[in-house]
Amino acid sequence: MKKKTSLDFYLILATAAVLFVISAICIYSMFYFKMAQVQEMAPLVKAAYMAKMNAVTAPFLIVLILLLGICIPKRLLPGRWLLRFTALLAAAALAVSFLKGIMMGLVVVLVTSLVLQFVVFILALAGSEWLNFTRKGYWVRVGSSLLHMGLILFVLDLFFYQHQTLHLILFWVTTGTVVLGMIFCFYAESVVGLVKKLVVR
Repeated sequence: MKKKTSLDFYLILATAAVLFVISAICIYSMFYFKMAQVQEMAPLVKAAYMAKMNAVTAPFLIVLILLLGICIPKRLLPGRWLLRFTALLAAAALAVSFLKGIMMGLVVVLVTSLVLQFVVFILALAGSEWLNFTRKGYWVRVGSSLLHMGLILFVLDLFFYQHQTLHLILFWVTTGTVVLGMIFCFYAESVVGLVKKLVVR
């Protein structure tokens, strides 16, 4: 039990740290873009700035995707199978990266994580006790599942921002899952009370 808790703690800590760095880079790049008036510069200069910021952010996105590749199956698999699955997923991602490019390899990890997270969400919604969660409580588990799903969709959306229709769909689905996930995680008792009142009525 101590090992599982320790793994959960370090995964949460690593994910929070990576998200903080990505957020800091985004905030800095937006302020610099405005203050340096990059929008008024030549198209080639703007393109070079965007490429530079993408290059700075890319390693942290890769680490975040790999962390998601570990966090999601952890809910479904015991420790020994988790290591095997992670190794298999990493091998598949490397193979696809070699054949189709790094971007496609990362998309494979994200799509696999999304499918697994959807399974986790369905099981959490059904009240399954088979899932590996550090915290108990029906709504907390459902909320956590939604938050993880929203995080995967958010990262996936970064790969498809040039496809306007898909980008908008992913954006709004991401927004919905994250908002609902936060409500269920942080206001679980209020949600339970509201559901009981509706049932009584």
